[in-house]
Amino acid sequence: MTVADFSSAYLSIYPVDPMPAAIAALRAGTEPVWLFAYGSLMWNPEIAFAEARPAFLHGYHRSFCLYSRDYRGTPERPGLVLGLDLGGSCRGIVYRLPPDRVGETLDRIWAREMTGEVYRMRGVTVRTPHGSVAAHACVVRRASPDYAGRLSVDEAARLLAAAVGGRGTGRDYLANTVRHLEELGIRDGLLHRIAARIADLAARPGPLFRAASPPAS
Repeated sequence: MTVADFSSAYLSIYPVDPMPAAIAALRAGTEPVWLFAYGSLMWNPEIAFAEARPAFLHGYHRSFCLYSRDYRGTPERPGLVLGLDLGGSCRGIVYRLPPDRVGETLDRIWAREMTGEVYRMRGVTVRTPHGSVAAHACVVRRASPDYAGRLSVDEAARLLAAAVGGRGTGRDYLANTVRHLEELGIRDGLLHRIAARIADLAARPGPLFRAASPPAS
């Protein structure tokens, strides 16, 4: 079992969403509990896990489609974070939670990810090298005021380049995700184009980045 270091964990300034009964019931179940990771949970899970496998999810894609006003931005200058949005497919990692620590691990995931009502945790089926797995994943709530929709490469680059929040900069968030995807042999064309655009903007003289204008909170 891999045990994570939680000493530097940052918690959101926003209230934690109520945990639905169906998710809370996983504590008492006998079946393995798997979590699909597609963003920072891949390279900074901050949870203990019994097993990790490469995984493929059909029906959702990885996208910088959520404004972040705490983790990777501020209310005054929001950044962006990744979400699973409808359509397409996504490659990532699926973690099996430790059978003797399911409850505390779910609580830690919930406190980290499920704030501000921007995600919902739902059941999904992912393919792994050892067969299909019934897992859970955090997918975006399109009705959330923080749902950014489909931004252009320029819009996403300008927001990520300028934003800083409780967990660090948008640029580091993007760079860490891209690097980890490459280590897994995954090429995400959109994320690579955004990273290239940020590098291009950073090479230009003058003020740093004129951020795009997300909606007010």
